[in-house]
Amino acid sequence: MTQLVGRTTELARLDALLAGPDLPDAPAVVDIAGEPGIGKSRLLGEICARARRHGLTVLRGRATEYEQHVPFQAFTDALADVDPRVVAADPGLPELEWVLHGIRQAAPGGTSDPGAVARFGPHRAISAFLTRLGERGVVLAVDDLHWADPASRELVDHLIRHPARGRVLLVVARRPRQTPTSLTAALARGTGSGDVLHLTLGPLPEEESIRTLAADVPGREAKQLYAASEGNPFYLLALLHAYRGGARLPSVLTQPDATDAVGVPHGLAVLLLDELTALTGPQRRVAEAVAALGAHATPAMVTAAIGLPPGETTEVTEQIRALAARDVLRAAPGGRWVLRHPLVRALVYENIAPGRRARLHRRAARALARSGAPATERAHHVARSMTGWDADAAAVLEESAAQCASTAPATAAHLLHVVLAHLPDTPEHERRRGELVLARARALGVSGGLRESRDLLHHLIETSGKDLLPLRTEAVAWCAVMERHLGHSPQATALLRRELSRRPSPSPGQAVSLRLALGMSALLTASYPEARADVAEAVSLARAGGDCAGEAAALALAALGEAYEGETAAAVRFTDAASRLTDALTDPGLTDLCESLSWLAWAEVLLERYEDAERHFGRGLDVARRGGRLHVLPHLLTSKAFVHLTTCRLPSALEAAEEAETLARAAGSPDLLAFTLAIKTLVLLLCRPFGDVSARTTAEEAVAATSGTKGWWPALAWCMLGHTTFVSGDAHRAQEAITTAGGGRELPLLQPSIRPGQLDTLTAAALATGDLGQARRWAAQAAREADRLGLGGQRAAARRAEASLAEHRGDTDKAVRLLDAAAQEYARCGQRLWEAYCLLRAAPLVQRSGQSERAAALWHRAHRIALAGGARLLVDLAELVRPEVVPRSPAVPAELAGLTAREVEVAGLLAEGLSNQDIAARLHLSRRTVETHLSSVYRKLAVPSRSALTRLMTRIGLGVGS
Repeated sequence: MTQLVGRTTELARLDALLAGPDLPDAPAVVDIAGEPGIGKSRLLGEICARARRHGLTVLRGRATEYEQHVPFQAFTDALADVDPRVVAADPGLPELEWVLHGIRQAAPGGTSDPGAVARFGPHRAISAFLTRLGERGVVLAVDDLHWADPASRELVDHLIRHPARGRVLLVVARRPRQTPTSLTAALARGTGSGDVLHLTLGPLPEEESIRTLAADVPGREAKQLYAASEGNPFYLLALLHAYRGGARLPSVLTQPDATDAVGVPHGLAVLLLDELTALTGPQRRVAEAVAALGAHATPAMVTAAIGLPPGETTEVTEQIRALAARDVLRAAPGGRWVLRHPLVRALVYENIAPGRRARLHRRAARALARSGAPATERAHHVARSMTGWDADAAAVLEESAAQCASTAPATAAHLLHVVLAHLPDTPEHERRRGELVLARARALGVSGGLRESRDLLHHLIETSGKDLLPLRTEAVAWCAVMERHLGHSPQATALLRRELSRRPSPSPGQAVSLRLALGMSALLTASYPEARADVAEAVSLARAGGDCAGEAAALALAALGEAYEGETAAAVRFTDAASRLTDALTDPGLTDLCESLSWLAWAEVLLERYEDAERHFGRGLDVARRGGRLHVLPHLLTSKAFVHLTTCRLPSALEAAEEAETLARAAGSPDLLAFTLAIKTLVLLLCRPFGDVSARTTAEEAVAATSGTKGWWPALAWCMLGHTTFVSGDAHRAQEAITTAGGGRELPLLQPSIRPGQLDTLTAAALATGDLGQARRWAAQAAREADRLGLGGQRAAARRAEASLAEHRGDTDKAVRLLDAAAQEYARCGQRLWEAYCLLRAAPLVQRSGQSERAAALWHRAHRIALAGGARLLVDLAELVRPEVVPRSPAVPAELAGLTAREVEVAGLLAEGLSNQDIAARLHLSRRTVETHLSSVYRKLAVPSRSALTRLMTRIGLGVGS
């Protein structure tokens, strides 16, 4: 390996991370960026070597230019050396097995397959696996990330936003100008939040480069060569190699800026190609086969690819050895061979004659088929070998697309595009073309290609003849979903109404689907009354046709629509009917309409039926994941997040909110992203400590994502911004945000189902700004709105607003009565989070009135709820309002008198059997801080080990549970 030149500053920063990657605020990801040949791979190799010296596990992989449609290729390569026994030992990680060994299911996502892989199941599995390895320390290094397949890019985004716990460091290297925009944005967000350390590699210093790499070259020539290389180490080494070999360099030295077709400097391309011209014919053919085969470049596969019989493998092996001696080829794990640098591979591959290149891939595909490789493994070579219509090859690509549609939809879309590009444009293929276009549009739609999906569907809708009317209607329904996600609900509505009015009319089943789509569009644009009749017609059509699933879906949408509008009695009727029908259906019967479970769950949330909502969104998540209905998952997950927030289960609420956000980002829908971020904002606000800015930052991003559109989701984003700004002390901004959401001071555009809660915040904000009159008006409106809704949680929100007014007037007794009543309402309907909040507001008022014991009782109950539910904001609030009568801690035994309160707490958790990482998570500390506390405990108590400390704590009988 060439000696590393320069990079002193970068290595110093990386050494600090390797020494303690779990330090507070340490980045979880290192992003190394630079131009081709600048030394990214060399620096990555040095990091890996140093990590091994630190005793860390190192997993290293590389994304490759010609395998950008192989799902998870970059991470499959990184994990290739993982001992299979390690994976097999953990039955909880089936998705990791899938990533390591390829897609095996015949049809992932099929409802009959309980082991089907969910869209982001591999993300969670790899994160869990890294967390397990992180107990001892692991560095995951991925080179050439700019070439990563879409699934690998999504995984990097996931690991940035949800870092694996423990000593886990992800290091990536990439070319900035070739990095996809979505990946650049993910890394930039991580850099801004401190989760990503960004390192840009510049040219090497001249003096050190010449001293280290060109000590044998005369000074004048060395400076010329360095100038021609512009400090690029790979280019400089190539120039030096040519110089030492006696090559003439004038043409190279005078054209440093030109680039060739693969993006390398012209001079460098000339040098590399000149080197390759010296190869013999057989050597050249082997090098070309290795360039084409990529991860399959074993001697046996090279032999097959160049068209030799299996018995000629020995000859091929000899050619490989000769190429290795010339440093054209290098050995890789698993008996594979690779070109010595991606730039060399690119030049070799691009200079293969097109016909010969297709034959190499075709032979490779056939050899893989003979070995029993699945369609997904053969698809890459099949796609690159198609030069005309081949029914058998198309069948392989379609099978592979079906198998990876649920986990790598962008790859599925690419494979279907290849089939469509070669499918003959003849009448006998018209139906198949339509079906493939629809399948590709669906894959694009769930992988973020909303506009491309919509455009494909538009073309299909306008070109479908009379024989394809059912297919056209299905395309219209899916196109309406795309238009909604693009923020074009009026266009979706117009498209749906046009399809409903065509002759011959759609079938009753399709009419149900179209009318349900109309109802959903109306909901999102806050115009449900305009679609109420369409939803009612959907109920009638489904009932008349004996379509129980369709009837259940229409009833669920009606329930959500009426609950949204604040028509509680109607919403209850529809919810009861929808629930009865839904619960009687089998999971396969719900697969095509599993979105109805989302509607039903959200209706139950608005009606404060949290147990029913949890039952339905739980079932919906299971059906949607197994059925591949990816577009439904964000709605179900946000429902789960909201229920778990309200019932004070903040860790699981945040987990669901973050998964919903991941799906929304992958979908590429601004409004859907705004909705998921709005729910996440509220969760972050409650589960983060005072002063944490993550909730406000998330709310600002949610509002920015709406781009000025109107409707349910944008309004929710503005409301959440109002809440976060109020908590951070900006009452004026809070009023502005919520009234913007509602379209004015009386909130006419805001759905009735959430007005009381917003009016409570507005009342408090008005009091904070000294506008008593407006505070009274908003509190009175809250009471009227809550009375109309007739729901306990809504009445409690109105009472909170009235309590704020009473407290402002100095009427402490009335404020306490109102807060106590609100707390009881919240307790009855299961909103434990808000029950705790009301109790914490009441405790200092009760203390002020001289009722210390009662204040202590209120405080204790609220503190228990908040602490158990992970509501850090309320825990911090509890510390601020702690009544004086409340004992701060139990009596500490004499043996522990020398310990601080935190050290006693840490020791007690250790005695319960928690690991250092678990203690850190429980106490919101870094693992290093926990280790420091334990070292102090060992020293003060003169105990030698964890087991000795555990025995001591057990004897004393002191633990956090005591």
